[in-house]
Amino acid sequence: MNGPLNITAESLAEEAAKLQRKLAAGIGTLRDMDAGVTFGVTPREEVWRDGKMVLYRFRGERAPTAKIPLLISYALVNRPYMVDLQVDRSLVKGLLERGEDVYIIDWGYPDRSDRFLNLEDYIERFIGGAVDYLRNAHALEAINLLGICQGGTFALCYAALHPGKVKNLITMVTPVDFHTQDNMLSNWNREIDVDLLVDTLGNVPADMMNFTYLMLKPWRLFAQKYVGMVDILDDRRAMEDFLRMEKWIFDSPDQAGEAFREFSKQFFQENRFVTGGAKVGDREVHLGLLDMPILNIYAEQDHLVPPDASRALHGLCGSEDYTELSFKGGHIGIYVSGRAQKEVPQTIHDWLGKRSR
Repeated sequence: MNGPLNITAESLAEEAAKLQRKLAAGIGTLRDMDAGVTFGVTPREEVWRDGKMVLYRFRGERAPTAKIPLLISYALVNRPYMVDLQVDRSLVKGLLERGEDVYIIDWGYPDRSDRFLNLEDYIERFIGGAVDYLRNAHALEAINLLGICQGGTFALCYAALHPGKVKNLITMVTPVDFHTQDNMLSNWNREIDVDLLVDTLGNVPADMMNFTYLMLKPWRLFAQKYVGMVDILDDRRAMEDFLRMEKWIFDSPDQAGEAFREFSKQFFQENRFVTGGAKVGDREVHLGLLDMPILNIYAEQDHLVPPDASRALHGLCGSEDYTELSFKGGHIGIYVSGRAQKEVPQTIHDWLGKRSR
């Protein structure tokens, strides 16, 4: 007679033997991978820098056909090689193959000397410097700007302050309304004494940030994925993919204290894109001044930036040429899933192609 879970001594013995075989195979797999995993596969060259911030230009297998360069502004909280993780999971590669001329900002790793970098530094000095470099290098009045996650929030600020320098604006998984009910990260942030945190720590440690993100889905991110890893121990390619993603997740920079203070208070706590009064330095940011074409891409299962947080842009921007792409996936899947490789670069390329003449 079987119990409700149909567990027998024989089935338990078979599972134990299966686990033992997987672990034994895993030893061989991991030994073969002693050189580690690689990431950031597309050749690139440094073209401009300011402090630790570096502007790179990607080089594809053929020369770009696009006349207007595309500048990617990524978030501060993780490294930007997520958009070029591996050869078959690369937004950058997909854009280059379609003829786009792709540049990316690498913010670097802030240290104690960067504690007083603020939003004006990141948006006006770094993004603004990169935009001006590209305008001069390509002899253009305006370039195309792609902002991702927090980098999308920065891109919105920059484009609203300098609409004449942004030809087309693309935002991906970008928070605009930080107070939607399903935004757990924002709800937590609102309970933090940010002044006390920054005044005490200076820069905000990357490990603290990572632990916060992992706690948004503790079962899945602390336990389930590592239990699932046992099933792929005998598959070298699957293990390389797993370890590459682990490397990216935990390769996080500390956050410059003053920029973290400003971003947390203005956006997470006071939701100033919606309520008004967002500022970069002494200048106020009004999303209604975004009059350039906008493509807003959000992920339907995004637990970090819920769809409504991104879709709010439609009601706040001043553009009469506004397009949305709803991606069936999550915050990470929008870069690395098989569906993303087929849909996202092609959508961006087609959309830009109609607006970059």
